[in-house]
Amino acid sequence: MRRTHAGASDAELLVAVNRVINRIPFIDDATHWGEKDYWATPAEAVASNGADCEDFAIAKYFLLKELGVPISRLRMTYVKAVKLNQPHMVLTYYPRPDADPLVLDNLEDTVRPASQRTDLIPVYSFNDEEVWIEARGRSGSPRQIRNWSLLLQRLDRELAT
Repeated sequence: MRRTHAGASDAELLVAVNRVINRIPFIDDATHWGEKDYWATPAEAVASNGADCEDFAIAKYFLLKELGVPISRLRMTYVKAVKLNQPHMVLTYYPRPDADPLVLDNLEDTVRPASQRTDLIPVYSFNDEEVWIEARGRSGSPRQIRNWSLLLQRLDRELAT
């Protein structure tokens, strides 16, 4: 992907990555992993040919990071999906810290501004560096998020082999 999108703008990368990762079949964690809430590494999602919403967001995050998009612009965002009436995770991209973020979602291939996604209510977001809680702003380290810490440990083991 790096070769085919060399010199692409962030906006072009967002669309391409969202479409490519969204091709992975959706499989809920209980069916796929036998666990209620398992956050798969990108390699696990691709190799097993299945992912749920967190896995899609995580794979997009790491692929965009690998393609050179600064992590300061990327956040995995935990939302309430109003139409589904359930928790959901998407990847958001902030061209500027105060900008309306763009939403990369496994539920649709179109990357749209959050202001156009009234079906999503943000709860918290995070990247490698920080956690943001919607009601309070910045709030600590992403290592506080248990599933994120477990995912990073597995990712370190994958990279070591």
